[in-house]
Amino acid sequence: MTGALPASLAAWQAVAPARLGLPLGVGTDVPVVPDADTARQWLREELLDPVYVDQPSLLMRFIDWVTGLFTDVRVLDVNPVVASLVIVGVVLAVAVVAYVVAGPVRLSRRARPSAAVFDDDERSAEDLRSAADAAASAGDWATAVVERYRAVVRSLEERVILDPRPGRTAHEAADEAALRLPALADRLTAGARLFDDVRYGKVSVGPAADQALRELDAAALTTTPTPPAHLLGGPGADSPAPAPVPSGGSR
Repeated sequence: MTGALPASLAAWQAVAPARLGLPLGVGTDVPVVPDADTARQWLREELLDPVYVDQPSLLMRFIDWVTGLFTDVRVLDVNPVVASLVIVGVVLAVAVVAYVVAGPVRLSRRARPSAAVFDDDERSAEDLRSAADAAASAGDWATAVVERYRAVVRSLEERVILDPRPGRTAHEAADEAALRLPALADRLTAGARLFDDVRYGKVSVGPAADQALRELDAAALTTTPTPPAHLLGGPGADSPAPAPVPSGGSR
């Protein structure tokens, strides 16, 4: 430290008058020789000036780092800065493409399958309606909605509009019933969605949801179903027409 101190004194003579409160211009005519402690204090104060602590931005440091990777590479006559910017652009493009491609995967993972309407439940439609009414009377609207939709599906099975099938989901029931009750297709789909949302705890429901399913149940009971698809063209519609018999009979 003793060897470096004299070398720094000359640099401090320019600012020494202000430090000592002397008039301007005196610093160049009157030598100022501070003691060692004073010189160290002046040096610390000067180094706190922001000009000594300015640092490049994170982006500039990253670009400088990438540029440094190409400083000694001269296979192609390409400016290292341009090459680094191209690489950064390619990396960003790959990130965007990966995000777009992964979007459907994220959505499919988040999407829940439709819930099964019945497990081992063998109650009749009337029993299910009674259970829904009891839940509604108690203010348990979630149970009322679930039981009411089950009553709709069970009623369709009892009327042979749907074939009884264990494990059928709410949306499968709605899609299959819509083939026989096309006028109620939208309401059947909405009922299935409501059933799933309540089963998975995604929504909070009230009397309006129960009323909507009551109306769907009543509409399904009063709507005449269309014939099954294989009967729409009459018997033997899919079989080839018989060959014409020649007039005059056989010889």
